[in-house]
Amino acid sequence: MSAKIEEMVHRSYTTKPKYTEIMPGVPEDYKQVKTLGDLLKINYKHVTVEEQMRGNLIAKLKKGEHPYPGIIGYDDDVIPAVNRAILSGHDLLLVGQIGQAKTKIAEAIAKNLLSPIPVVRGTVTNDIPTSIPEDQLTALLSDSEVVRTQPEFTVSPECEDIIRSNKLETKIDWISGADRYKYILSTPDISVKDLVGQIDAIKIAKKGVELYSMESYSAGQLLQARHGILCIDELPVLDPRKQVSLLSVLQEGKFTTGAYPAVFKPDVKIIATANPIDYTHSGKIIEPLFDRLRSHVDTHYPRTVEDEMLITVQESRIADAKNVMLPVFIVRTIAKITQMTRAHHDVNHNKGVSVRMSVHSMEMMIGEAERTRSITFGVKAIPRFCDIHCIHQSSKFELAEMEDTRENRKNVLDSIIESALKEVALEYIQKLAPEQLIKVKNDFAKNKAFQVSQALVGSGGISKSPDYESQLAKFPGLKAAVNETIGTVKDEQKQLVERAKQLGIRTDSILFTPDLNGEFTAAVTEVILEGLRHTQPPILDRKDNSYGLAQ
Repeated sequence: MSAKIEEMVHRSYTTKPKYTEIMPGVPEDYKQVKTLGDLLKINYKHVTVEEQMRGNLIAKLKKGEHPYPGIIGYDDDVIPAVNRAILSGHDLLLVGQIGQAKTKIAEAIAKNLLSPIPVVRGTVTNDIPTSIPEDQLTALLSDSEVVRTQPEFTVSPECEDIIRSNKLETKIDWISGADRYKYILSTPDISVKDLVGQIDAIKIAKKGVELYSMESYSAGQLLQARHGILCIDELPVLDPRKQVSLLSVLQEGKFTTGAYPAVFKPDVKIIATANPIDYTHSGKIIEPLFDRLRSHVDTHYPRTVEDEMLITVQESRIADAKNVMLPVFIVRTIAKITQMTRAHHDVNHNKGVSVRMSVHSMEMMIGEAERTRSITFGVKAIPRFCDIHCIHQSSKFELAEMEDTRENRKNVLDSIIESALKEVALEYIQKLAPEQLIKVKNDFAKNKAFQVSQALVGSGGISKSPDYESQLAKFPGLKAAVNETIGTVKDEQKQLVERAKQLGIRTDSILFTPDLNGEFTAAVTEVILEGLRHTQPPILDRKDNSYGLAQ
């Protein structure tokens, strides 16, 4: 029996694979390969992480596919730089301010460029059984003593025990790239042992193993990310002693730990992130580590309002998307507010203004529409301009040119909100004919005021409160302007949906549906009313909750 095992293992290790690859290292019928015996029968050959990333990237580029779905606004600079690094086999340092998708890029690389691999079921360190040296695997399958000629970790003791117990029937699972992605947020309490592993006193006590036996070792993050990607977020926060522990992995692809007489080769790619403030040759990142992270890629905030809008739609968490509709002008307003905040002379540019400000503000707008109208009146949640000031609780930035107090931040944000509302509203007013604006002015000369409120519904108002559509019936000129603008908004909404679909973004929340119950009309009405405040000269003025003719 042992002779047959030896022959089988030898043939598998020394002859060409019996399969066609659909991805680097992945047999075309890999889901049918379920045991160690199945792997040996097809002469399975493992492909390294570097080869997987390079091969899968090349395949996607040849097909014209975006390698990293969900990464928006980086096609001209960051994505080419990342691709160059991967094709060159480099580890990466992504340098950018908060909220610039640095960790999202690392996740996208793991998800889209790593091939599935076969690991022994139940192993923590992603143990690939055919990575065991030929003579050692033969010994495990033959119940012979394993002779180790080199002090090198290939698979865990747990894996060896599983193979000894189950032989060729040892179960394997095909693990995706996303499942081989490990994330570490650098904090002061991260230890060297967390990275490279440690002697586990519990194992020593329970199993009675020797102190420096491999059986007493518990894997750290480097080995848990084996055959995958380890993302170290905010690398400069790690103190120099912990950074040193990464040097040999980056330079030689291996590391040692404590007094163990073993070398660990994790076959892992490291992607680290850093803030530009901490990005120095000396100090926050030690010089040898700075040098060994071979590709340094600068990220940035979205450079266009359109990119910021698409990111906002993609990243916003919406609990009940079927009951929400985000008008394109609301998404644009939120994006403009964030971009204006980023560029504001009083805002601390070193700290930056995260894209999360747009995302969280949009989520707040949805929550406010639900709180004030949707839940109470059973209508669709459609945010309006009158909901906008709820974003104060989700807008995070620091001031630099004046005292950074809550009151000063509120005043700065109010000013920015006013500017963004003006810009967006005027874009629609400028598309209306001058004679339409004259008709609107005449409407207000007769009917005096139009009431707006978060508590007023679009149509079918209850009690004595006027809804928007019943008020519009008294303002025929305004109603005509609103109806024309609705047509314009529908076209823009369609363009936003088409662009989102191209990028694989869910469009539930931005689709125009027939069940809007006057709420969409109300939202557009507020845009027109706000725009009429800013014409030259102003046609309307706003006092409290009503718009009237400007004096």
